[in-house]
Amino acid sequence: MSQIGIKFEIIPSNFKEDEVALPAAKMAEYFAYMKAKDVAESAKEAALVIGSDTIVYCDEIMGKPKNRKEAFCMLTKLSGKHHLVISGISIINTATGESLTEHESTKVKMKELSSEEIIAYINTGEPEDKAGAYAIQGLGSLFVEEIRGDYFNVVGLPIFRLRNMLEHFGVKLI
Repeated sequence: MSQIGIKFEIIPSNFKEDEVALPAAKMAEYFAYMKAKDVAESAKEAALVIGSDTIVYCDEIMGKPKNRKEAFCMLTKLSGKHHLVISGISIINTATGESLTEHESTKVKMKELSSEEIIAYINTGEPEDKAGAYAIQGLGSLFVEEIRGDYFNVVGLPIFRLRNMLEHFGVKLI
């Protein structure tokens, strides 16, 4: 957000992301809204609170791996396939209570990965806190063969969609 000139403060949400029975896009939106709501409820002054959540979908919802074994399984499932990266964004105006929640989807194709490549990548530690167990902005970029859609969405925050949503609240960035 700093690259587009937004002054912001990071306030971690205490919302616990327990999987709910929703389609992938609705789940990302729900988690984004609940994170924003949690922070907005404790806001001491008027602000726009932005919550976001990113998931990877390839025949099933993939969040962040809990351990190395789960990371290996995720990367094996993504190997050689197209998948969706879905980010939910929610903005809440603490002064009015107005909220807006949307999502962005990007289609990504990962190259065919060998077990050795997956293990070597896991050994870097990069997959540990990443939905789908990879980071396109890091070493994971070496595995991305094709992308259709918003690159920043795959990083974790779809800037163009965020810009449009902020305009709804009267915020002009340029």
